[in-house]
Amino acid sequence: MSSVSDSRSAPAAPGDTFLDALQEDQRRELRRRATPRRFPRGSALAHAGQVGDRVFVVTTGHVKLTRLTPEGRDVLLALRGPGDLIGEQSAIDGQVRSATMTALDAVETLAIAPADFLTYVTTVPDAARYVMRTLAERLRDADGKRVEHAAHDVVGRLCVRIGELCERFGVPEADGGGTRIDLPLTQEDLAGWVGASRESTARALAQMRELGWVTTARRSIVCHDPEALRRRAGG
Repeated sequence: MSSVSDSRSAPAAPGDTFLDALQEDQRRELRRRATPRRFPRGSALAHAGQVGDRVFVVTTGHVKLTRLTPEGRDVLLALRGPGDLIGEQSAIDGQVRSATMTALDAVETLAIAPADFLTYVTTVPDAARYVMRTLAERLRDADGKRVEHAAHDVVGRLCVRIGELCERFGVPEADGGGTRIDLPLTQEDLAGWVGASRESTARALAQMRELGWVTTARRSIVCHDPEALRRRAGG
């Protein structure tokens, strides 16, 4: 049997999750070090400003990462799903948490202490490569969002975000009528994510519905014309 640090498999492709990047024996070692934790929908895994006492690997469900502005507005920063890593930044830099983590639906995780996580990463090259690549991707994403905010109106920014949701969490409709995103995101969530008011976001969604690009329901979005979204988002 190969050792935990063995890395004979090909590197995970961009977009793969943390668990995808690991070999089976590496996953077993991670589970040996971790404690299973469950969180009901709407509960917080951790709050911004807290000491980062756990790193989480999501195994089931979806988590939103948010931060309060000085004016008290909740801004959506990112979404994480099965296989994703959450809270590793605090483990790496020793700082308090920069975001609140909230379960969007029933969530199951593997929770691992920061010291155990750092030991694991330093002995498993696949895990180390994933963490380094992810941190680099987030820096690029932050730069991209600055440009996006300056270059696009609210409709354009929504097209970018809904396109991302389709790629990461979308499921093809059985009748071929589009791609369904079953995440309980509110208009406030979307507004914070694109840096717009709730009213502007509601108007942008209405325009996209009138054009036939999307339909929306209380807990889902269906994208009918991903090519139109890509064109409106600038490619």
